[in-house]
Amino acid sequence: MRPIYQTKSASAGEPNDVALSKNETALSLLNLQVLLFLAGMVALWTLLCAISHLAPDLDGMEELVWASSLELGYYKHPPFPSWVMYGLTQLFGRSVWLTFFAGQLCSTLALWFVWLLGREFTTPRKAFIVMLLLSTTIYFSLRGTIFNHNTAQLWSIAAATWLFYRALRYQRLGTWLWLGAVSAIAIMTKYSAVIQFAAFFCFMLRQGSFNDSRNLKGIAGALGTFLLVSSPHAYWLVLNAFQPFRYADTALEAQSHLDALVHLFKFALDQCARLSPMLVVMLILWQTTRKSASAAVPSIGGQDTASYWTSLSGWDRSFLLWVGLAPMVLTVLISAILGTRLQASWATTFFILYAFYALRWMYGNEQVNLRRIAMLVIALHILMAVVYAAARGPLAWHSGRDARSTFPGPAIATEMNAIWRKHIPESPLALVVSDTWLGGNVAVNSGPGVEVFINADYAESPWLDPATSLDCGALVVHSRLTKGEPGRALKNLFNLADWHGVAAIQWSSKKSPVIDLHWAIIPPKRKCADRYRTG
Repeated sequence: MRPIYQTKSASAGEPNDVALSKNETALSLLNLQVLLFLAGMVALWTLLCAISHLAPDLDGMEELVWASSLELGYYKHPPFPSWVMYGLTQLFGRSVWLTFFAGQLCSTLALWFVWLLGREFTTPRKAFIVMLLLSTTIYFSLRGTIFNHNTAQLWSIAAATWLFYRALRYQRLGTWLWLGAVSAIAIMTKYSAVIQFAAFFCFMLRQGSFNDSRNLKGIAGALGTFLLVSSPHAYWLVLNAFQPFRYADTALEAQSHLDALVHLFKFALDQCARLSPMLVVMLILWQTTRKSASAAVPSIGGQDTASYWTSLSGWDRSFLLWVGLAPMVLTVLISAILGTRLQASWATTFFILYAFYALRWMYGNEQVNLRRIAMLVIALHILMAVVYAAARGPLAWHSGRDARSTFPGPAIATEMNAIWRKHIPESPLALVVSDTWLGGNVAVNSGPGVEVFINADYAESPWLDPATSLDCGALVVHSRLTKGEPGRALKNLFNLADWHGVAAIQWSSKKSPVIDLHWAIIPPKRKCADRYRTG
């Protein structure tokens, strides 16, 4: 392994142990700076979103609802993000701000692994520069506040990429085993992890790695831990007839091949927009560095004008190009050939190595460049976070726009609980039958014991027991404004209720639409009253 800093020789007038001590101190200080930046990033985005948002995004609400229990799988996705949210809700309670915190936690943990990867083949300062650049992309910043399966997968893909590099470089069995375990977590977060695994395969094929028996033994070990860690979810998939795969197949379906190509074009444009903050910082840095270099006297041997990229080995450059570019290239090719529809957020994990490509156009003093880019990046994060919070909070409220961030979840929950207590004063509200968004807003703002019966479908609500779920009654509620016509199962349950009514609540300001809340109450059974008396 290459040293972290080049030590001075004793002949240069400084003992090696003194130089090594200075290097260790410098690295410790840099470690602290990296941790402080990442902690500040989590605090900034979480705090501003918590202040400006009354409700999370739809995916964040879904995770809060799914975190009612620990399941081995869910009808749409594998379970790992919901396990994370379950653990967080056990520690902090079920709150809206938790979704922003969880998303940023996954984002910054991924950045940490990118920094570790960069240290493998370049200096810590250059790795820090790369990490700072990457943090400005929309996937790590603005959309890093959205805790969904795409954002939740960032850290495991970054960790798997770092472990894959170390496994091939150093051929340690323990690293291969960890690679298998982390890869299993990645696949249990979202099945799209196979795209990254395909990138690993392409790189190994390019390098002839399969001709080395050590790699074959390592792959066997990694496969063993992968199967061991993922086996509970695999068992669940078999029992549930691979239900998430059917959902994924529906999500990929396009109306025609032409429609798929149109979506592919929009997909590419969206990726450019989501990478644009990083590209802007790169451009500013390149211009500043170029002007500084032209004004300075060139050093002997041209070291100050040599690109950082040239200091990387050919193997490392190949790794960055093949492993970094393959996910996007493979996805676009497969979509174009098969005519599948792509959503922009599906590319969340595709760009974790793209900031390394900036090393091609960077040269000069590392410390100066690091200081310069740190100021740019921190300023950009603050600007983006403030503008995003203002746009999603007060501006959206005053304009009357029906943004999810201004959805009056607390007010709706207060109204629904008042209606419930009016008809059922002896028992607290314990179950809301609704869609994930509306039901989640009522449940989250009603207390930790309130669960959601999603669309009156037990397959979508595995935390409920069909034999006892309605024993303590239920509030059935739907809104045509937020979801349209309710499904048949929810409508049937609504019609079976004893009491019905309609409430109306303004979305935000007087300019906003009025939310129609069609509610119905199913009263508790006698066994529920007996249960409370026993308790």
